[in-house]
Amino acid sequence: MAESMDPQEILKAEEMLGHSFSDRALLKRALTHASLATSRLESNERLEFLGDAVLGMVVCEYLHNKFDDLLEGEMTKIKSTVVSRRVCAKVAFKIGLDEVLRLGKGMSNRAALPGSVVAAVYEALIGALYIDGGMDVAKKFILDQLEPWIERAAESGHQSNFKSVLQQAAQQHFQQTPLYMVLDEKGPDHAKCFEVCVEIGARRFPSAWGPSKKEAEQDAALHALVELGFADRSECGDVRICYAELPDDPELN
Repeated sequence: MAESMDPQEILKAEEMLGHSFSDRALLKRALTHASLATSRLESNERLEFLGDAVLGMVVCEYLHNKFDDLLEGEMTKIKSTVVSRRVCAKVAFKIGLDEVLRLGKGMSNRAALPGSVVAAVYEALIGALYIDGGMDVAKKFILDQLEPWIERAAESGHQSNFKSVLQQAAQQHFQQTPLYMVLDEKGPDHAKCFEVCVEIGARRFPSAWGPSKKEAEQDAALHALVELGFADRSECGDVRICYAELPDDPELN
């Protein structure tokens, strides 16, 4: 197993989390990256798996109870935004989890830590809080940090508009505006389907069919986001945004 934690490191981590652990070995494992552990079973990867599920559950419950006018699809999109790697990483950096993450020598440069690594320790710590303190402790930790993000996502409406997400990403990263092209139409006038693709600069992305041009454009925008690495889809079809479709807000940084 990786070397033991200094008592001061433990106290620092507990202060960040707002919880004193009964099982400090659990806290140690949650903070141990695979690069330091002698085996992956001794790293935080299993706790990350659990924490991801707890995080999703807490956000879903909050959305269900707080926004009784939202449909299932709208809540799914907000949830995908809020539990994105980018948001988890920003929250983790904000509370200083990168400072207590235990890394191997090959990853000792904390200034260059990938956001995905810091997001993973955030989820692992949620898993550890859930095991050590129960759902109420984990829920308080999650909502203390994420409630402003949830409210912002619900207010913006951007999370349901893949065209808006793609436009912001394309302009920020490529200084280009996406262009949508109708490639084909099929069916009678009362039941037409449209094939649409999106182009950014000289690059054309996979097309999408839809019962209206608007819906086809949304699906084409999602194809482009996935291809560019700004979104991904789970096996069950959920979309997870990996790029911030929400504008940066000074209150959330």
